[in-house]
Amino acid sequence: MARRESIKNLQREKNLFGARVAVGTVLCLLMTGLLLYRLSALQIQGHEYYTTRANDNRLRVVPVPPVRGLIYDRNGVVLAENRPAFGLEITPEQVDDMPALLGQLGSLIELTESDLKRFNDRVNRTPRYRGVPLRTHLNMEEVALLEVNRHDLRGAEVTAGLTRNYPLASEGAHVVGYVSGITEDDLQRIDAASYQGLGQIGKTGLERFYEDRLRGMPGARIIEANAFGRPLREIEHRPGQAGQNLHLTLDSDVQAVAQAALGELNGAVVAIDPRSGEIIALVSKPGYEPHRFVEGIDAVSYRNLLQDRNRPLFNRALQGQYPPGSTLKPAMAVAGLEHMVVDPEHREFCPGHMQLPGSTRLFRCWRRRGHGWMNMVSGVMQSCDIYFYQLALNLGIDLMHDSMQQFGLGSITGIDLPLESTGLMPSRAWKRRTRGEAWYPGETLIVGIGQGYTLATPLQMAQMTARLAMRGGGYPPHLLRESVDPVSQQRVSHSPEALPPIILRNPDHWSAVIQAMIDTAHKQGGTALRIGQNAPYLIAAKTGTAQVASLSQDDKVARTLENTPVRLRDHALFIAFAPADDPQIAVAVLAEHAGSGSAVAAPVARKVMDQYLLGEVQYDVPAPVIAPYSGDVRKTSGAP
Repeated sequence: MARRESIKNLQREKNLFGARVAVGTVLCLLMTGLLLYRLSALQIQGHEYYTTRANDNRLRVVPVPPVRGLIYDRNGVVLAENRPAFGLEITPEQVDDMPALLGQLGSLIELTESDLKRFNDRVNRTPRYRGVPLRTHLNMEEVALLEVNRHDLRGAEVTAGLTRNYPLASEGAHVVGYVSGITEDDLQRIDAASYQGLGQIGKTGLERFYEDRLRGMPGARIIEANAFGRPLREIEHRPGQAGQNLHLTLDSDVQAVAQAALGELNGAVVAIDPRSGEIIALVSKPGYEPHRFVEGIDAVSYRNLLQDRNRPLFNRALQGQYPPGSTLKPAMAVAGLEHMVVDPEHREFCPGHMQLPGSTRLFRCWRRRGHGWMNMVSGVMQSCDIYFYQLALNLGIDLMHDSMQQFGLGSITGIDLPLESTGLMPSRAWKRRTRGEAWYPGETLIVGIGQGYTLATPLQMAQMTARLAMRGGGYPPHLLRESVDPVSQQRVSHSPEALPPIILRNPDHWSAVIQAMIDTAHKQGGTALRIGQNAPYLIAAKTGTAQVASLSQDDKVARTLENTPVRLRDHALFIAFAPADDPQIAVAVLAEHAGSGSAVAAPVARKVMDQYLLGEVQYDVPAPVIAPYSGDVRKTSGAP
């Protein structure tokens, strides 16, 4: 009995039970407190955050792409417009098996490797709940196939939008440019937020240069979706901010005439209003069809364009660097007068060649029998090389370099287009720096007639001509006249500051050089007489020929186009402004491997000036054709 009582200790059991109850109560209170704290954190402190998360499960923000701005010429002709188009988007969040979906889509419509690569690049950089473009520019048959099979294509959706169209086609491709799909390289440099809902970006020309103005800003649609992500209703719609419309200085009629005037030849034509720097026409031929890039050009076609010997993607007007040849001579005459190494009546005798002291090399004039006695006016008018050899020798390369830079040679013009080349106006310091060699007197002579190391773009030649026309004044060449907000119609004019003037000690020297250029087009013996003698307005001009092949000056082979391979034929050059007494247009023409500037390039410029000044082409001369090659005969330089 005593042992039984020793085992059963009621007090101890009571105490143990009480302790357990106390511990349980404390634990319950702690758990209750923790639960209350967590509920408070969720419902009070984190209310806004979790409400947003809950709404995100129910609501979807869909980007609304902005309408891209239009581009017009100076007369209101549309150069870049938007047309309705269908595309295909995929929302990754709604897709269970992406490779399987892409395979299904590939069996219905054509999907190129480029399409798939671009899509995968964008998927990795886009929130999963946003649609990612897979294909643009679906045709109606493809749209019908996708809509019929829509029930099997969860996550894929046909979208309606706008696509870019270029009415001028190849005629304006190098100026207007084109838009194309956003690539991985593009994604590295753009602000992704500004391109939500957009699949294309400006790649070249004005489309690239003014991308920020043309693009606009995306808007948004807030839609309510079910558990499967399917839209139920639209809650809010915030339209995008449309891009600005651009009104250019370009005249599409003059552009078309310049393009046609080149005929079969490759080359460039640049026309500027010297009073304002406005670009009237900027042609580079051959061109290309920009629509092929908008729609997504395939790799084979793009490779063919890159390998085309005519280089259709190369903008000759801005990027082509050519010896300016004799078109440099009016600017050289201005430099000679300014630095007082010649005066308008100073004469040099041209026997057809000259030699430097201590040298046996002959520097020949383009006219083998010579011009006889030449002053500055006749030297420009008849393009006498001997006169300008001697002028260059008297000036020296450093003064020539500084003087030609004032006319814009050797530096970019600053035109509102991308990828402009600088050209080259050589100097003693330049040769030492780049080649580690001394400058030789014979090189000075060659630079004096626009050959040797001297290189200029057709745009720089046009700007030089405009500065001659304005007697040292002028403005940077530009294409934008004004931008217009399509909603408010607010207009912002584009008016660049004037260039630093070229100031001469004696302003009458401008008149002397300009008179020489007028005589070139209107006086017997002038190298551009054929385009000036019947003109209803006064033309100031200079012809030029740029030698392509470096050959012995003693080569006696007949210098005709027919017996010279096309790739070795000289480039034909021409500059002019008109009316000479009231300049309204300055033109530079380059015709690659065309031979004579007076015979080929000058008629092109005359037609351009006719169209702009008269409203029609009165100079009825057929467009130049490529002369057939009749034998592999080498040649020397040709006449201006």
